[in-house]
Amino acid sequence: MQNKKIRYLTQAAIVAAIYVVLTLFSKPLTFGFVEVRLSEALCVLPFLMPSSVWGLFIGCFISNLFTGSILDIVVGSFATLVGAYIASKVKFKWLCPLPTVLSNAILIPFVIMNYSSVWSLSAYLTAFAGVFASEVASVYIVGMILLVALEKNKIFKR
Repeated sequence: MQNKKIRYLTQAAIVAAIYVVLTLFSKPLTFGFVEVRLSEALCVLPFLMPSSVWGLFIGCFISNLFTGSILDIVVGSFATLVGAYIASKVKFKWLCPLPTVLSNAILIPFVIMNYSSVWSLSAYLTAFAGVFASEVASVYIVGMILLVALEKNKIFKR
């Protein structure tokens, strides 16, 4: 039992560290109105490894500390936690990126509108479209390539 807990925590910590490194490594693309975080590709991991849910949350939280915005730290990290948790419950692999895409696309526009101080339906829909597109690029395209590659490894068999 103790060995399982240690494995779970270790896996979560490794995922968090990789998320932070990928986010900071690709920093010019990862913070702004349209952000393509390569680290978001890791949001497919809960499909294979439930321990990654907390790793993704902590990694996103730490990465968002570099934005300086408490709203981004709270809302962005929460969006990742919600998406990752739901992804861990999905049974069909081609749907596992969808919770992350939708949770970010629904919640992050509020952060963007707060930055711009423009609160309107058109501002929300514009931000929604930008976040949705960047999440699809990160999670559905890059993430699914990662998921298919990891699935071939017996360590990650579901």
